[in-house]
Amino acid sequence: MAGEAVIKILGFAGSLRKGSYNRSLLRAASELIPEGSTLQTFELDGIPPFNQDMERTPPDSVKEFKAAIKQADAVLIVTPEYNYSVPGVLKNAIDWASRPYGDSAWIGKPVAVMSASTGMLGGSRAQYHLRQSFLFLDVVPVTKPEVFVTFSAQKFDESGKLTDATTRDIVSKLLQALVDLARKIKK
Repeated sequence: MAGEAVIKILGFAGSLRKGSYNRSLLRAASELIPEGSTLQTFELDGIPPFNQDMERTPPDSVKEFKAAIKQADAVLIVTPEYNYSVPGVLKNAIDWASRPYGDSAWIGKPVAVMSASTGMLGGSRAQYHLRQSFLFLDVVPVTKPEVFVTFSAQKFDESGKLTDATTRDIVSKLLQALVDLARKIKK
């Protein structure tokens, strides 16, 4: 790793809830980030609903988000599952960053996805819907390992710290795969 550039990862959670397991999972990722990489997080709270009338003159929060994606070497998305799909706030942010047509921040960007849920599927349906969007966005997804944190109430403590060793290990492996993919693409 000596002499290799630091891989800059941008991470964000598709939940606005302060006590969200997905936000906690993103915080855990910042503790598990591989050597030779950094993780900057972005809060989606200030991004307004997408309005195509404003796509050429977006609000400052959208400009900041889109610039952060463009400046990153890779992106980590952590999403809950709402109604068998991704939350509207996440889809909204993705749409803003892909517009206007011809100026998408996503093209060629390595992207990894994780999800946490109190149920037994761990947000898997949301991830699969998100991966469908990746086709049009032209991102380069990390396909393995897949990280679905099931029964998340048992894997985080009261303060939101990820305490489950198996989950910490798989998150570490996903982050390493993202960094490896970003290095491969940068060559």
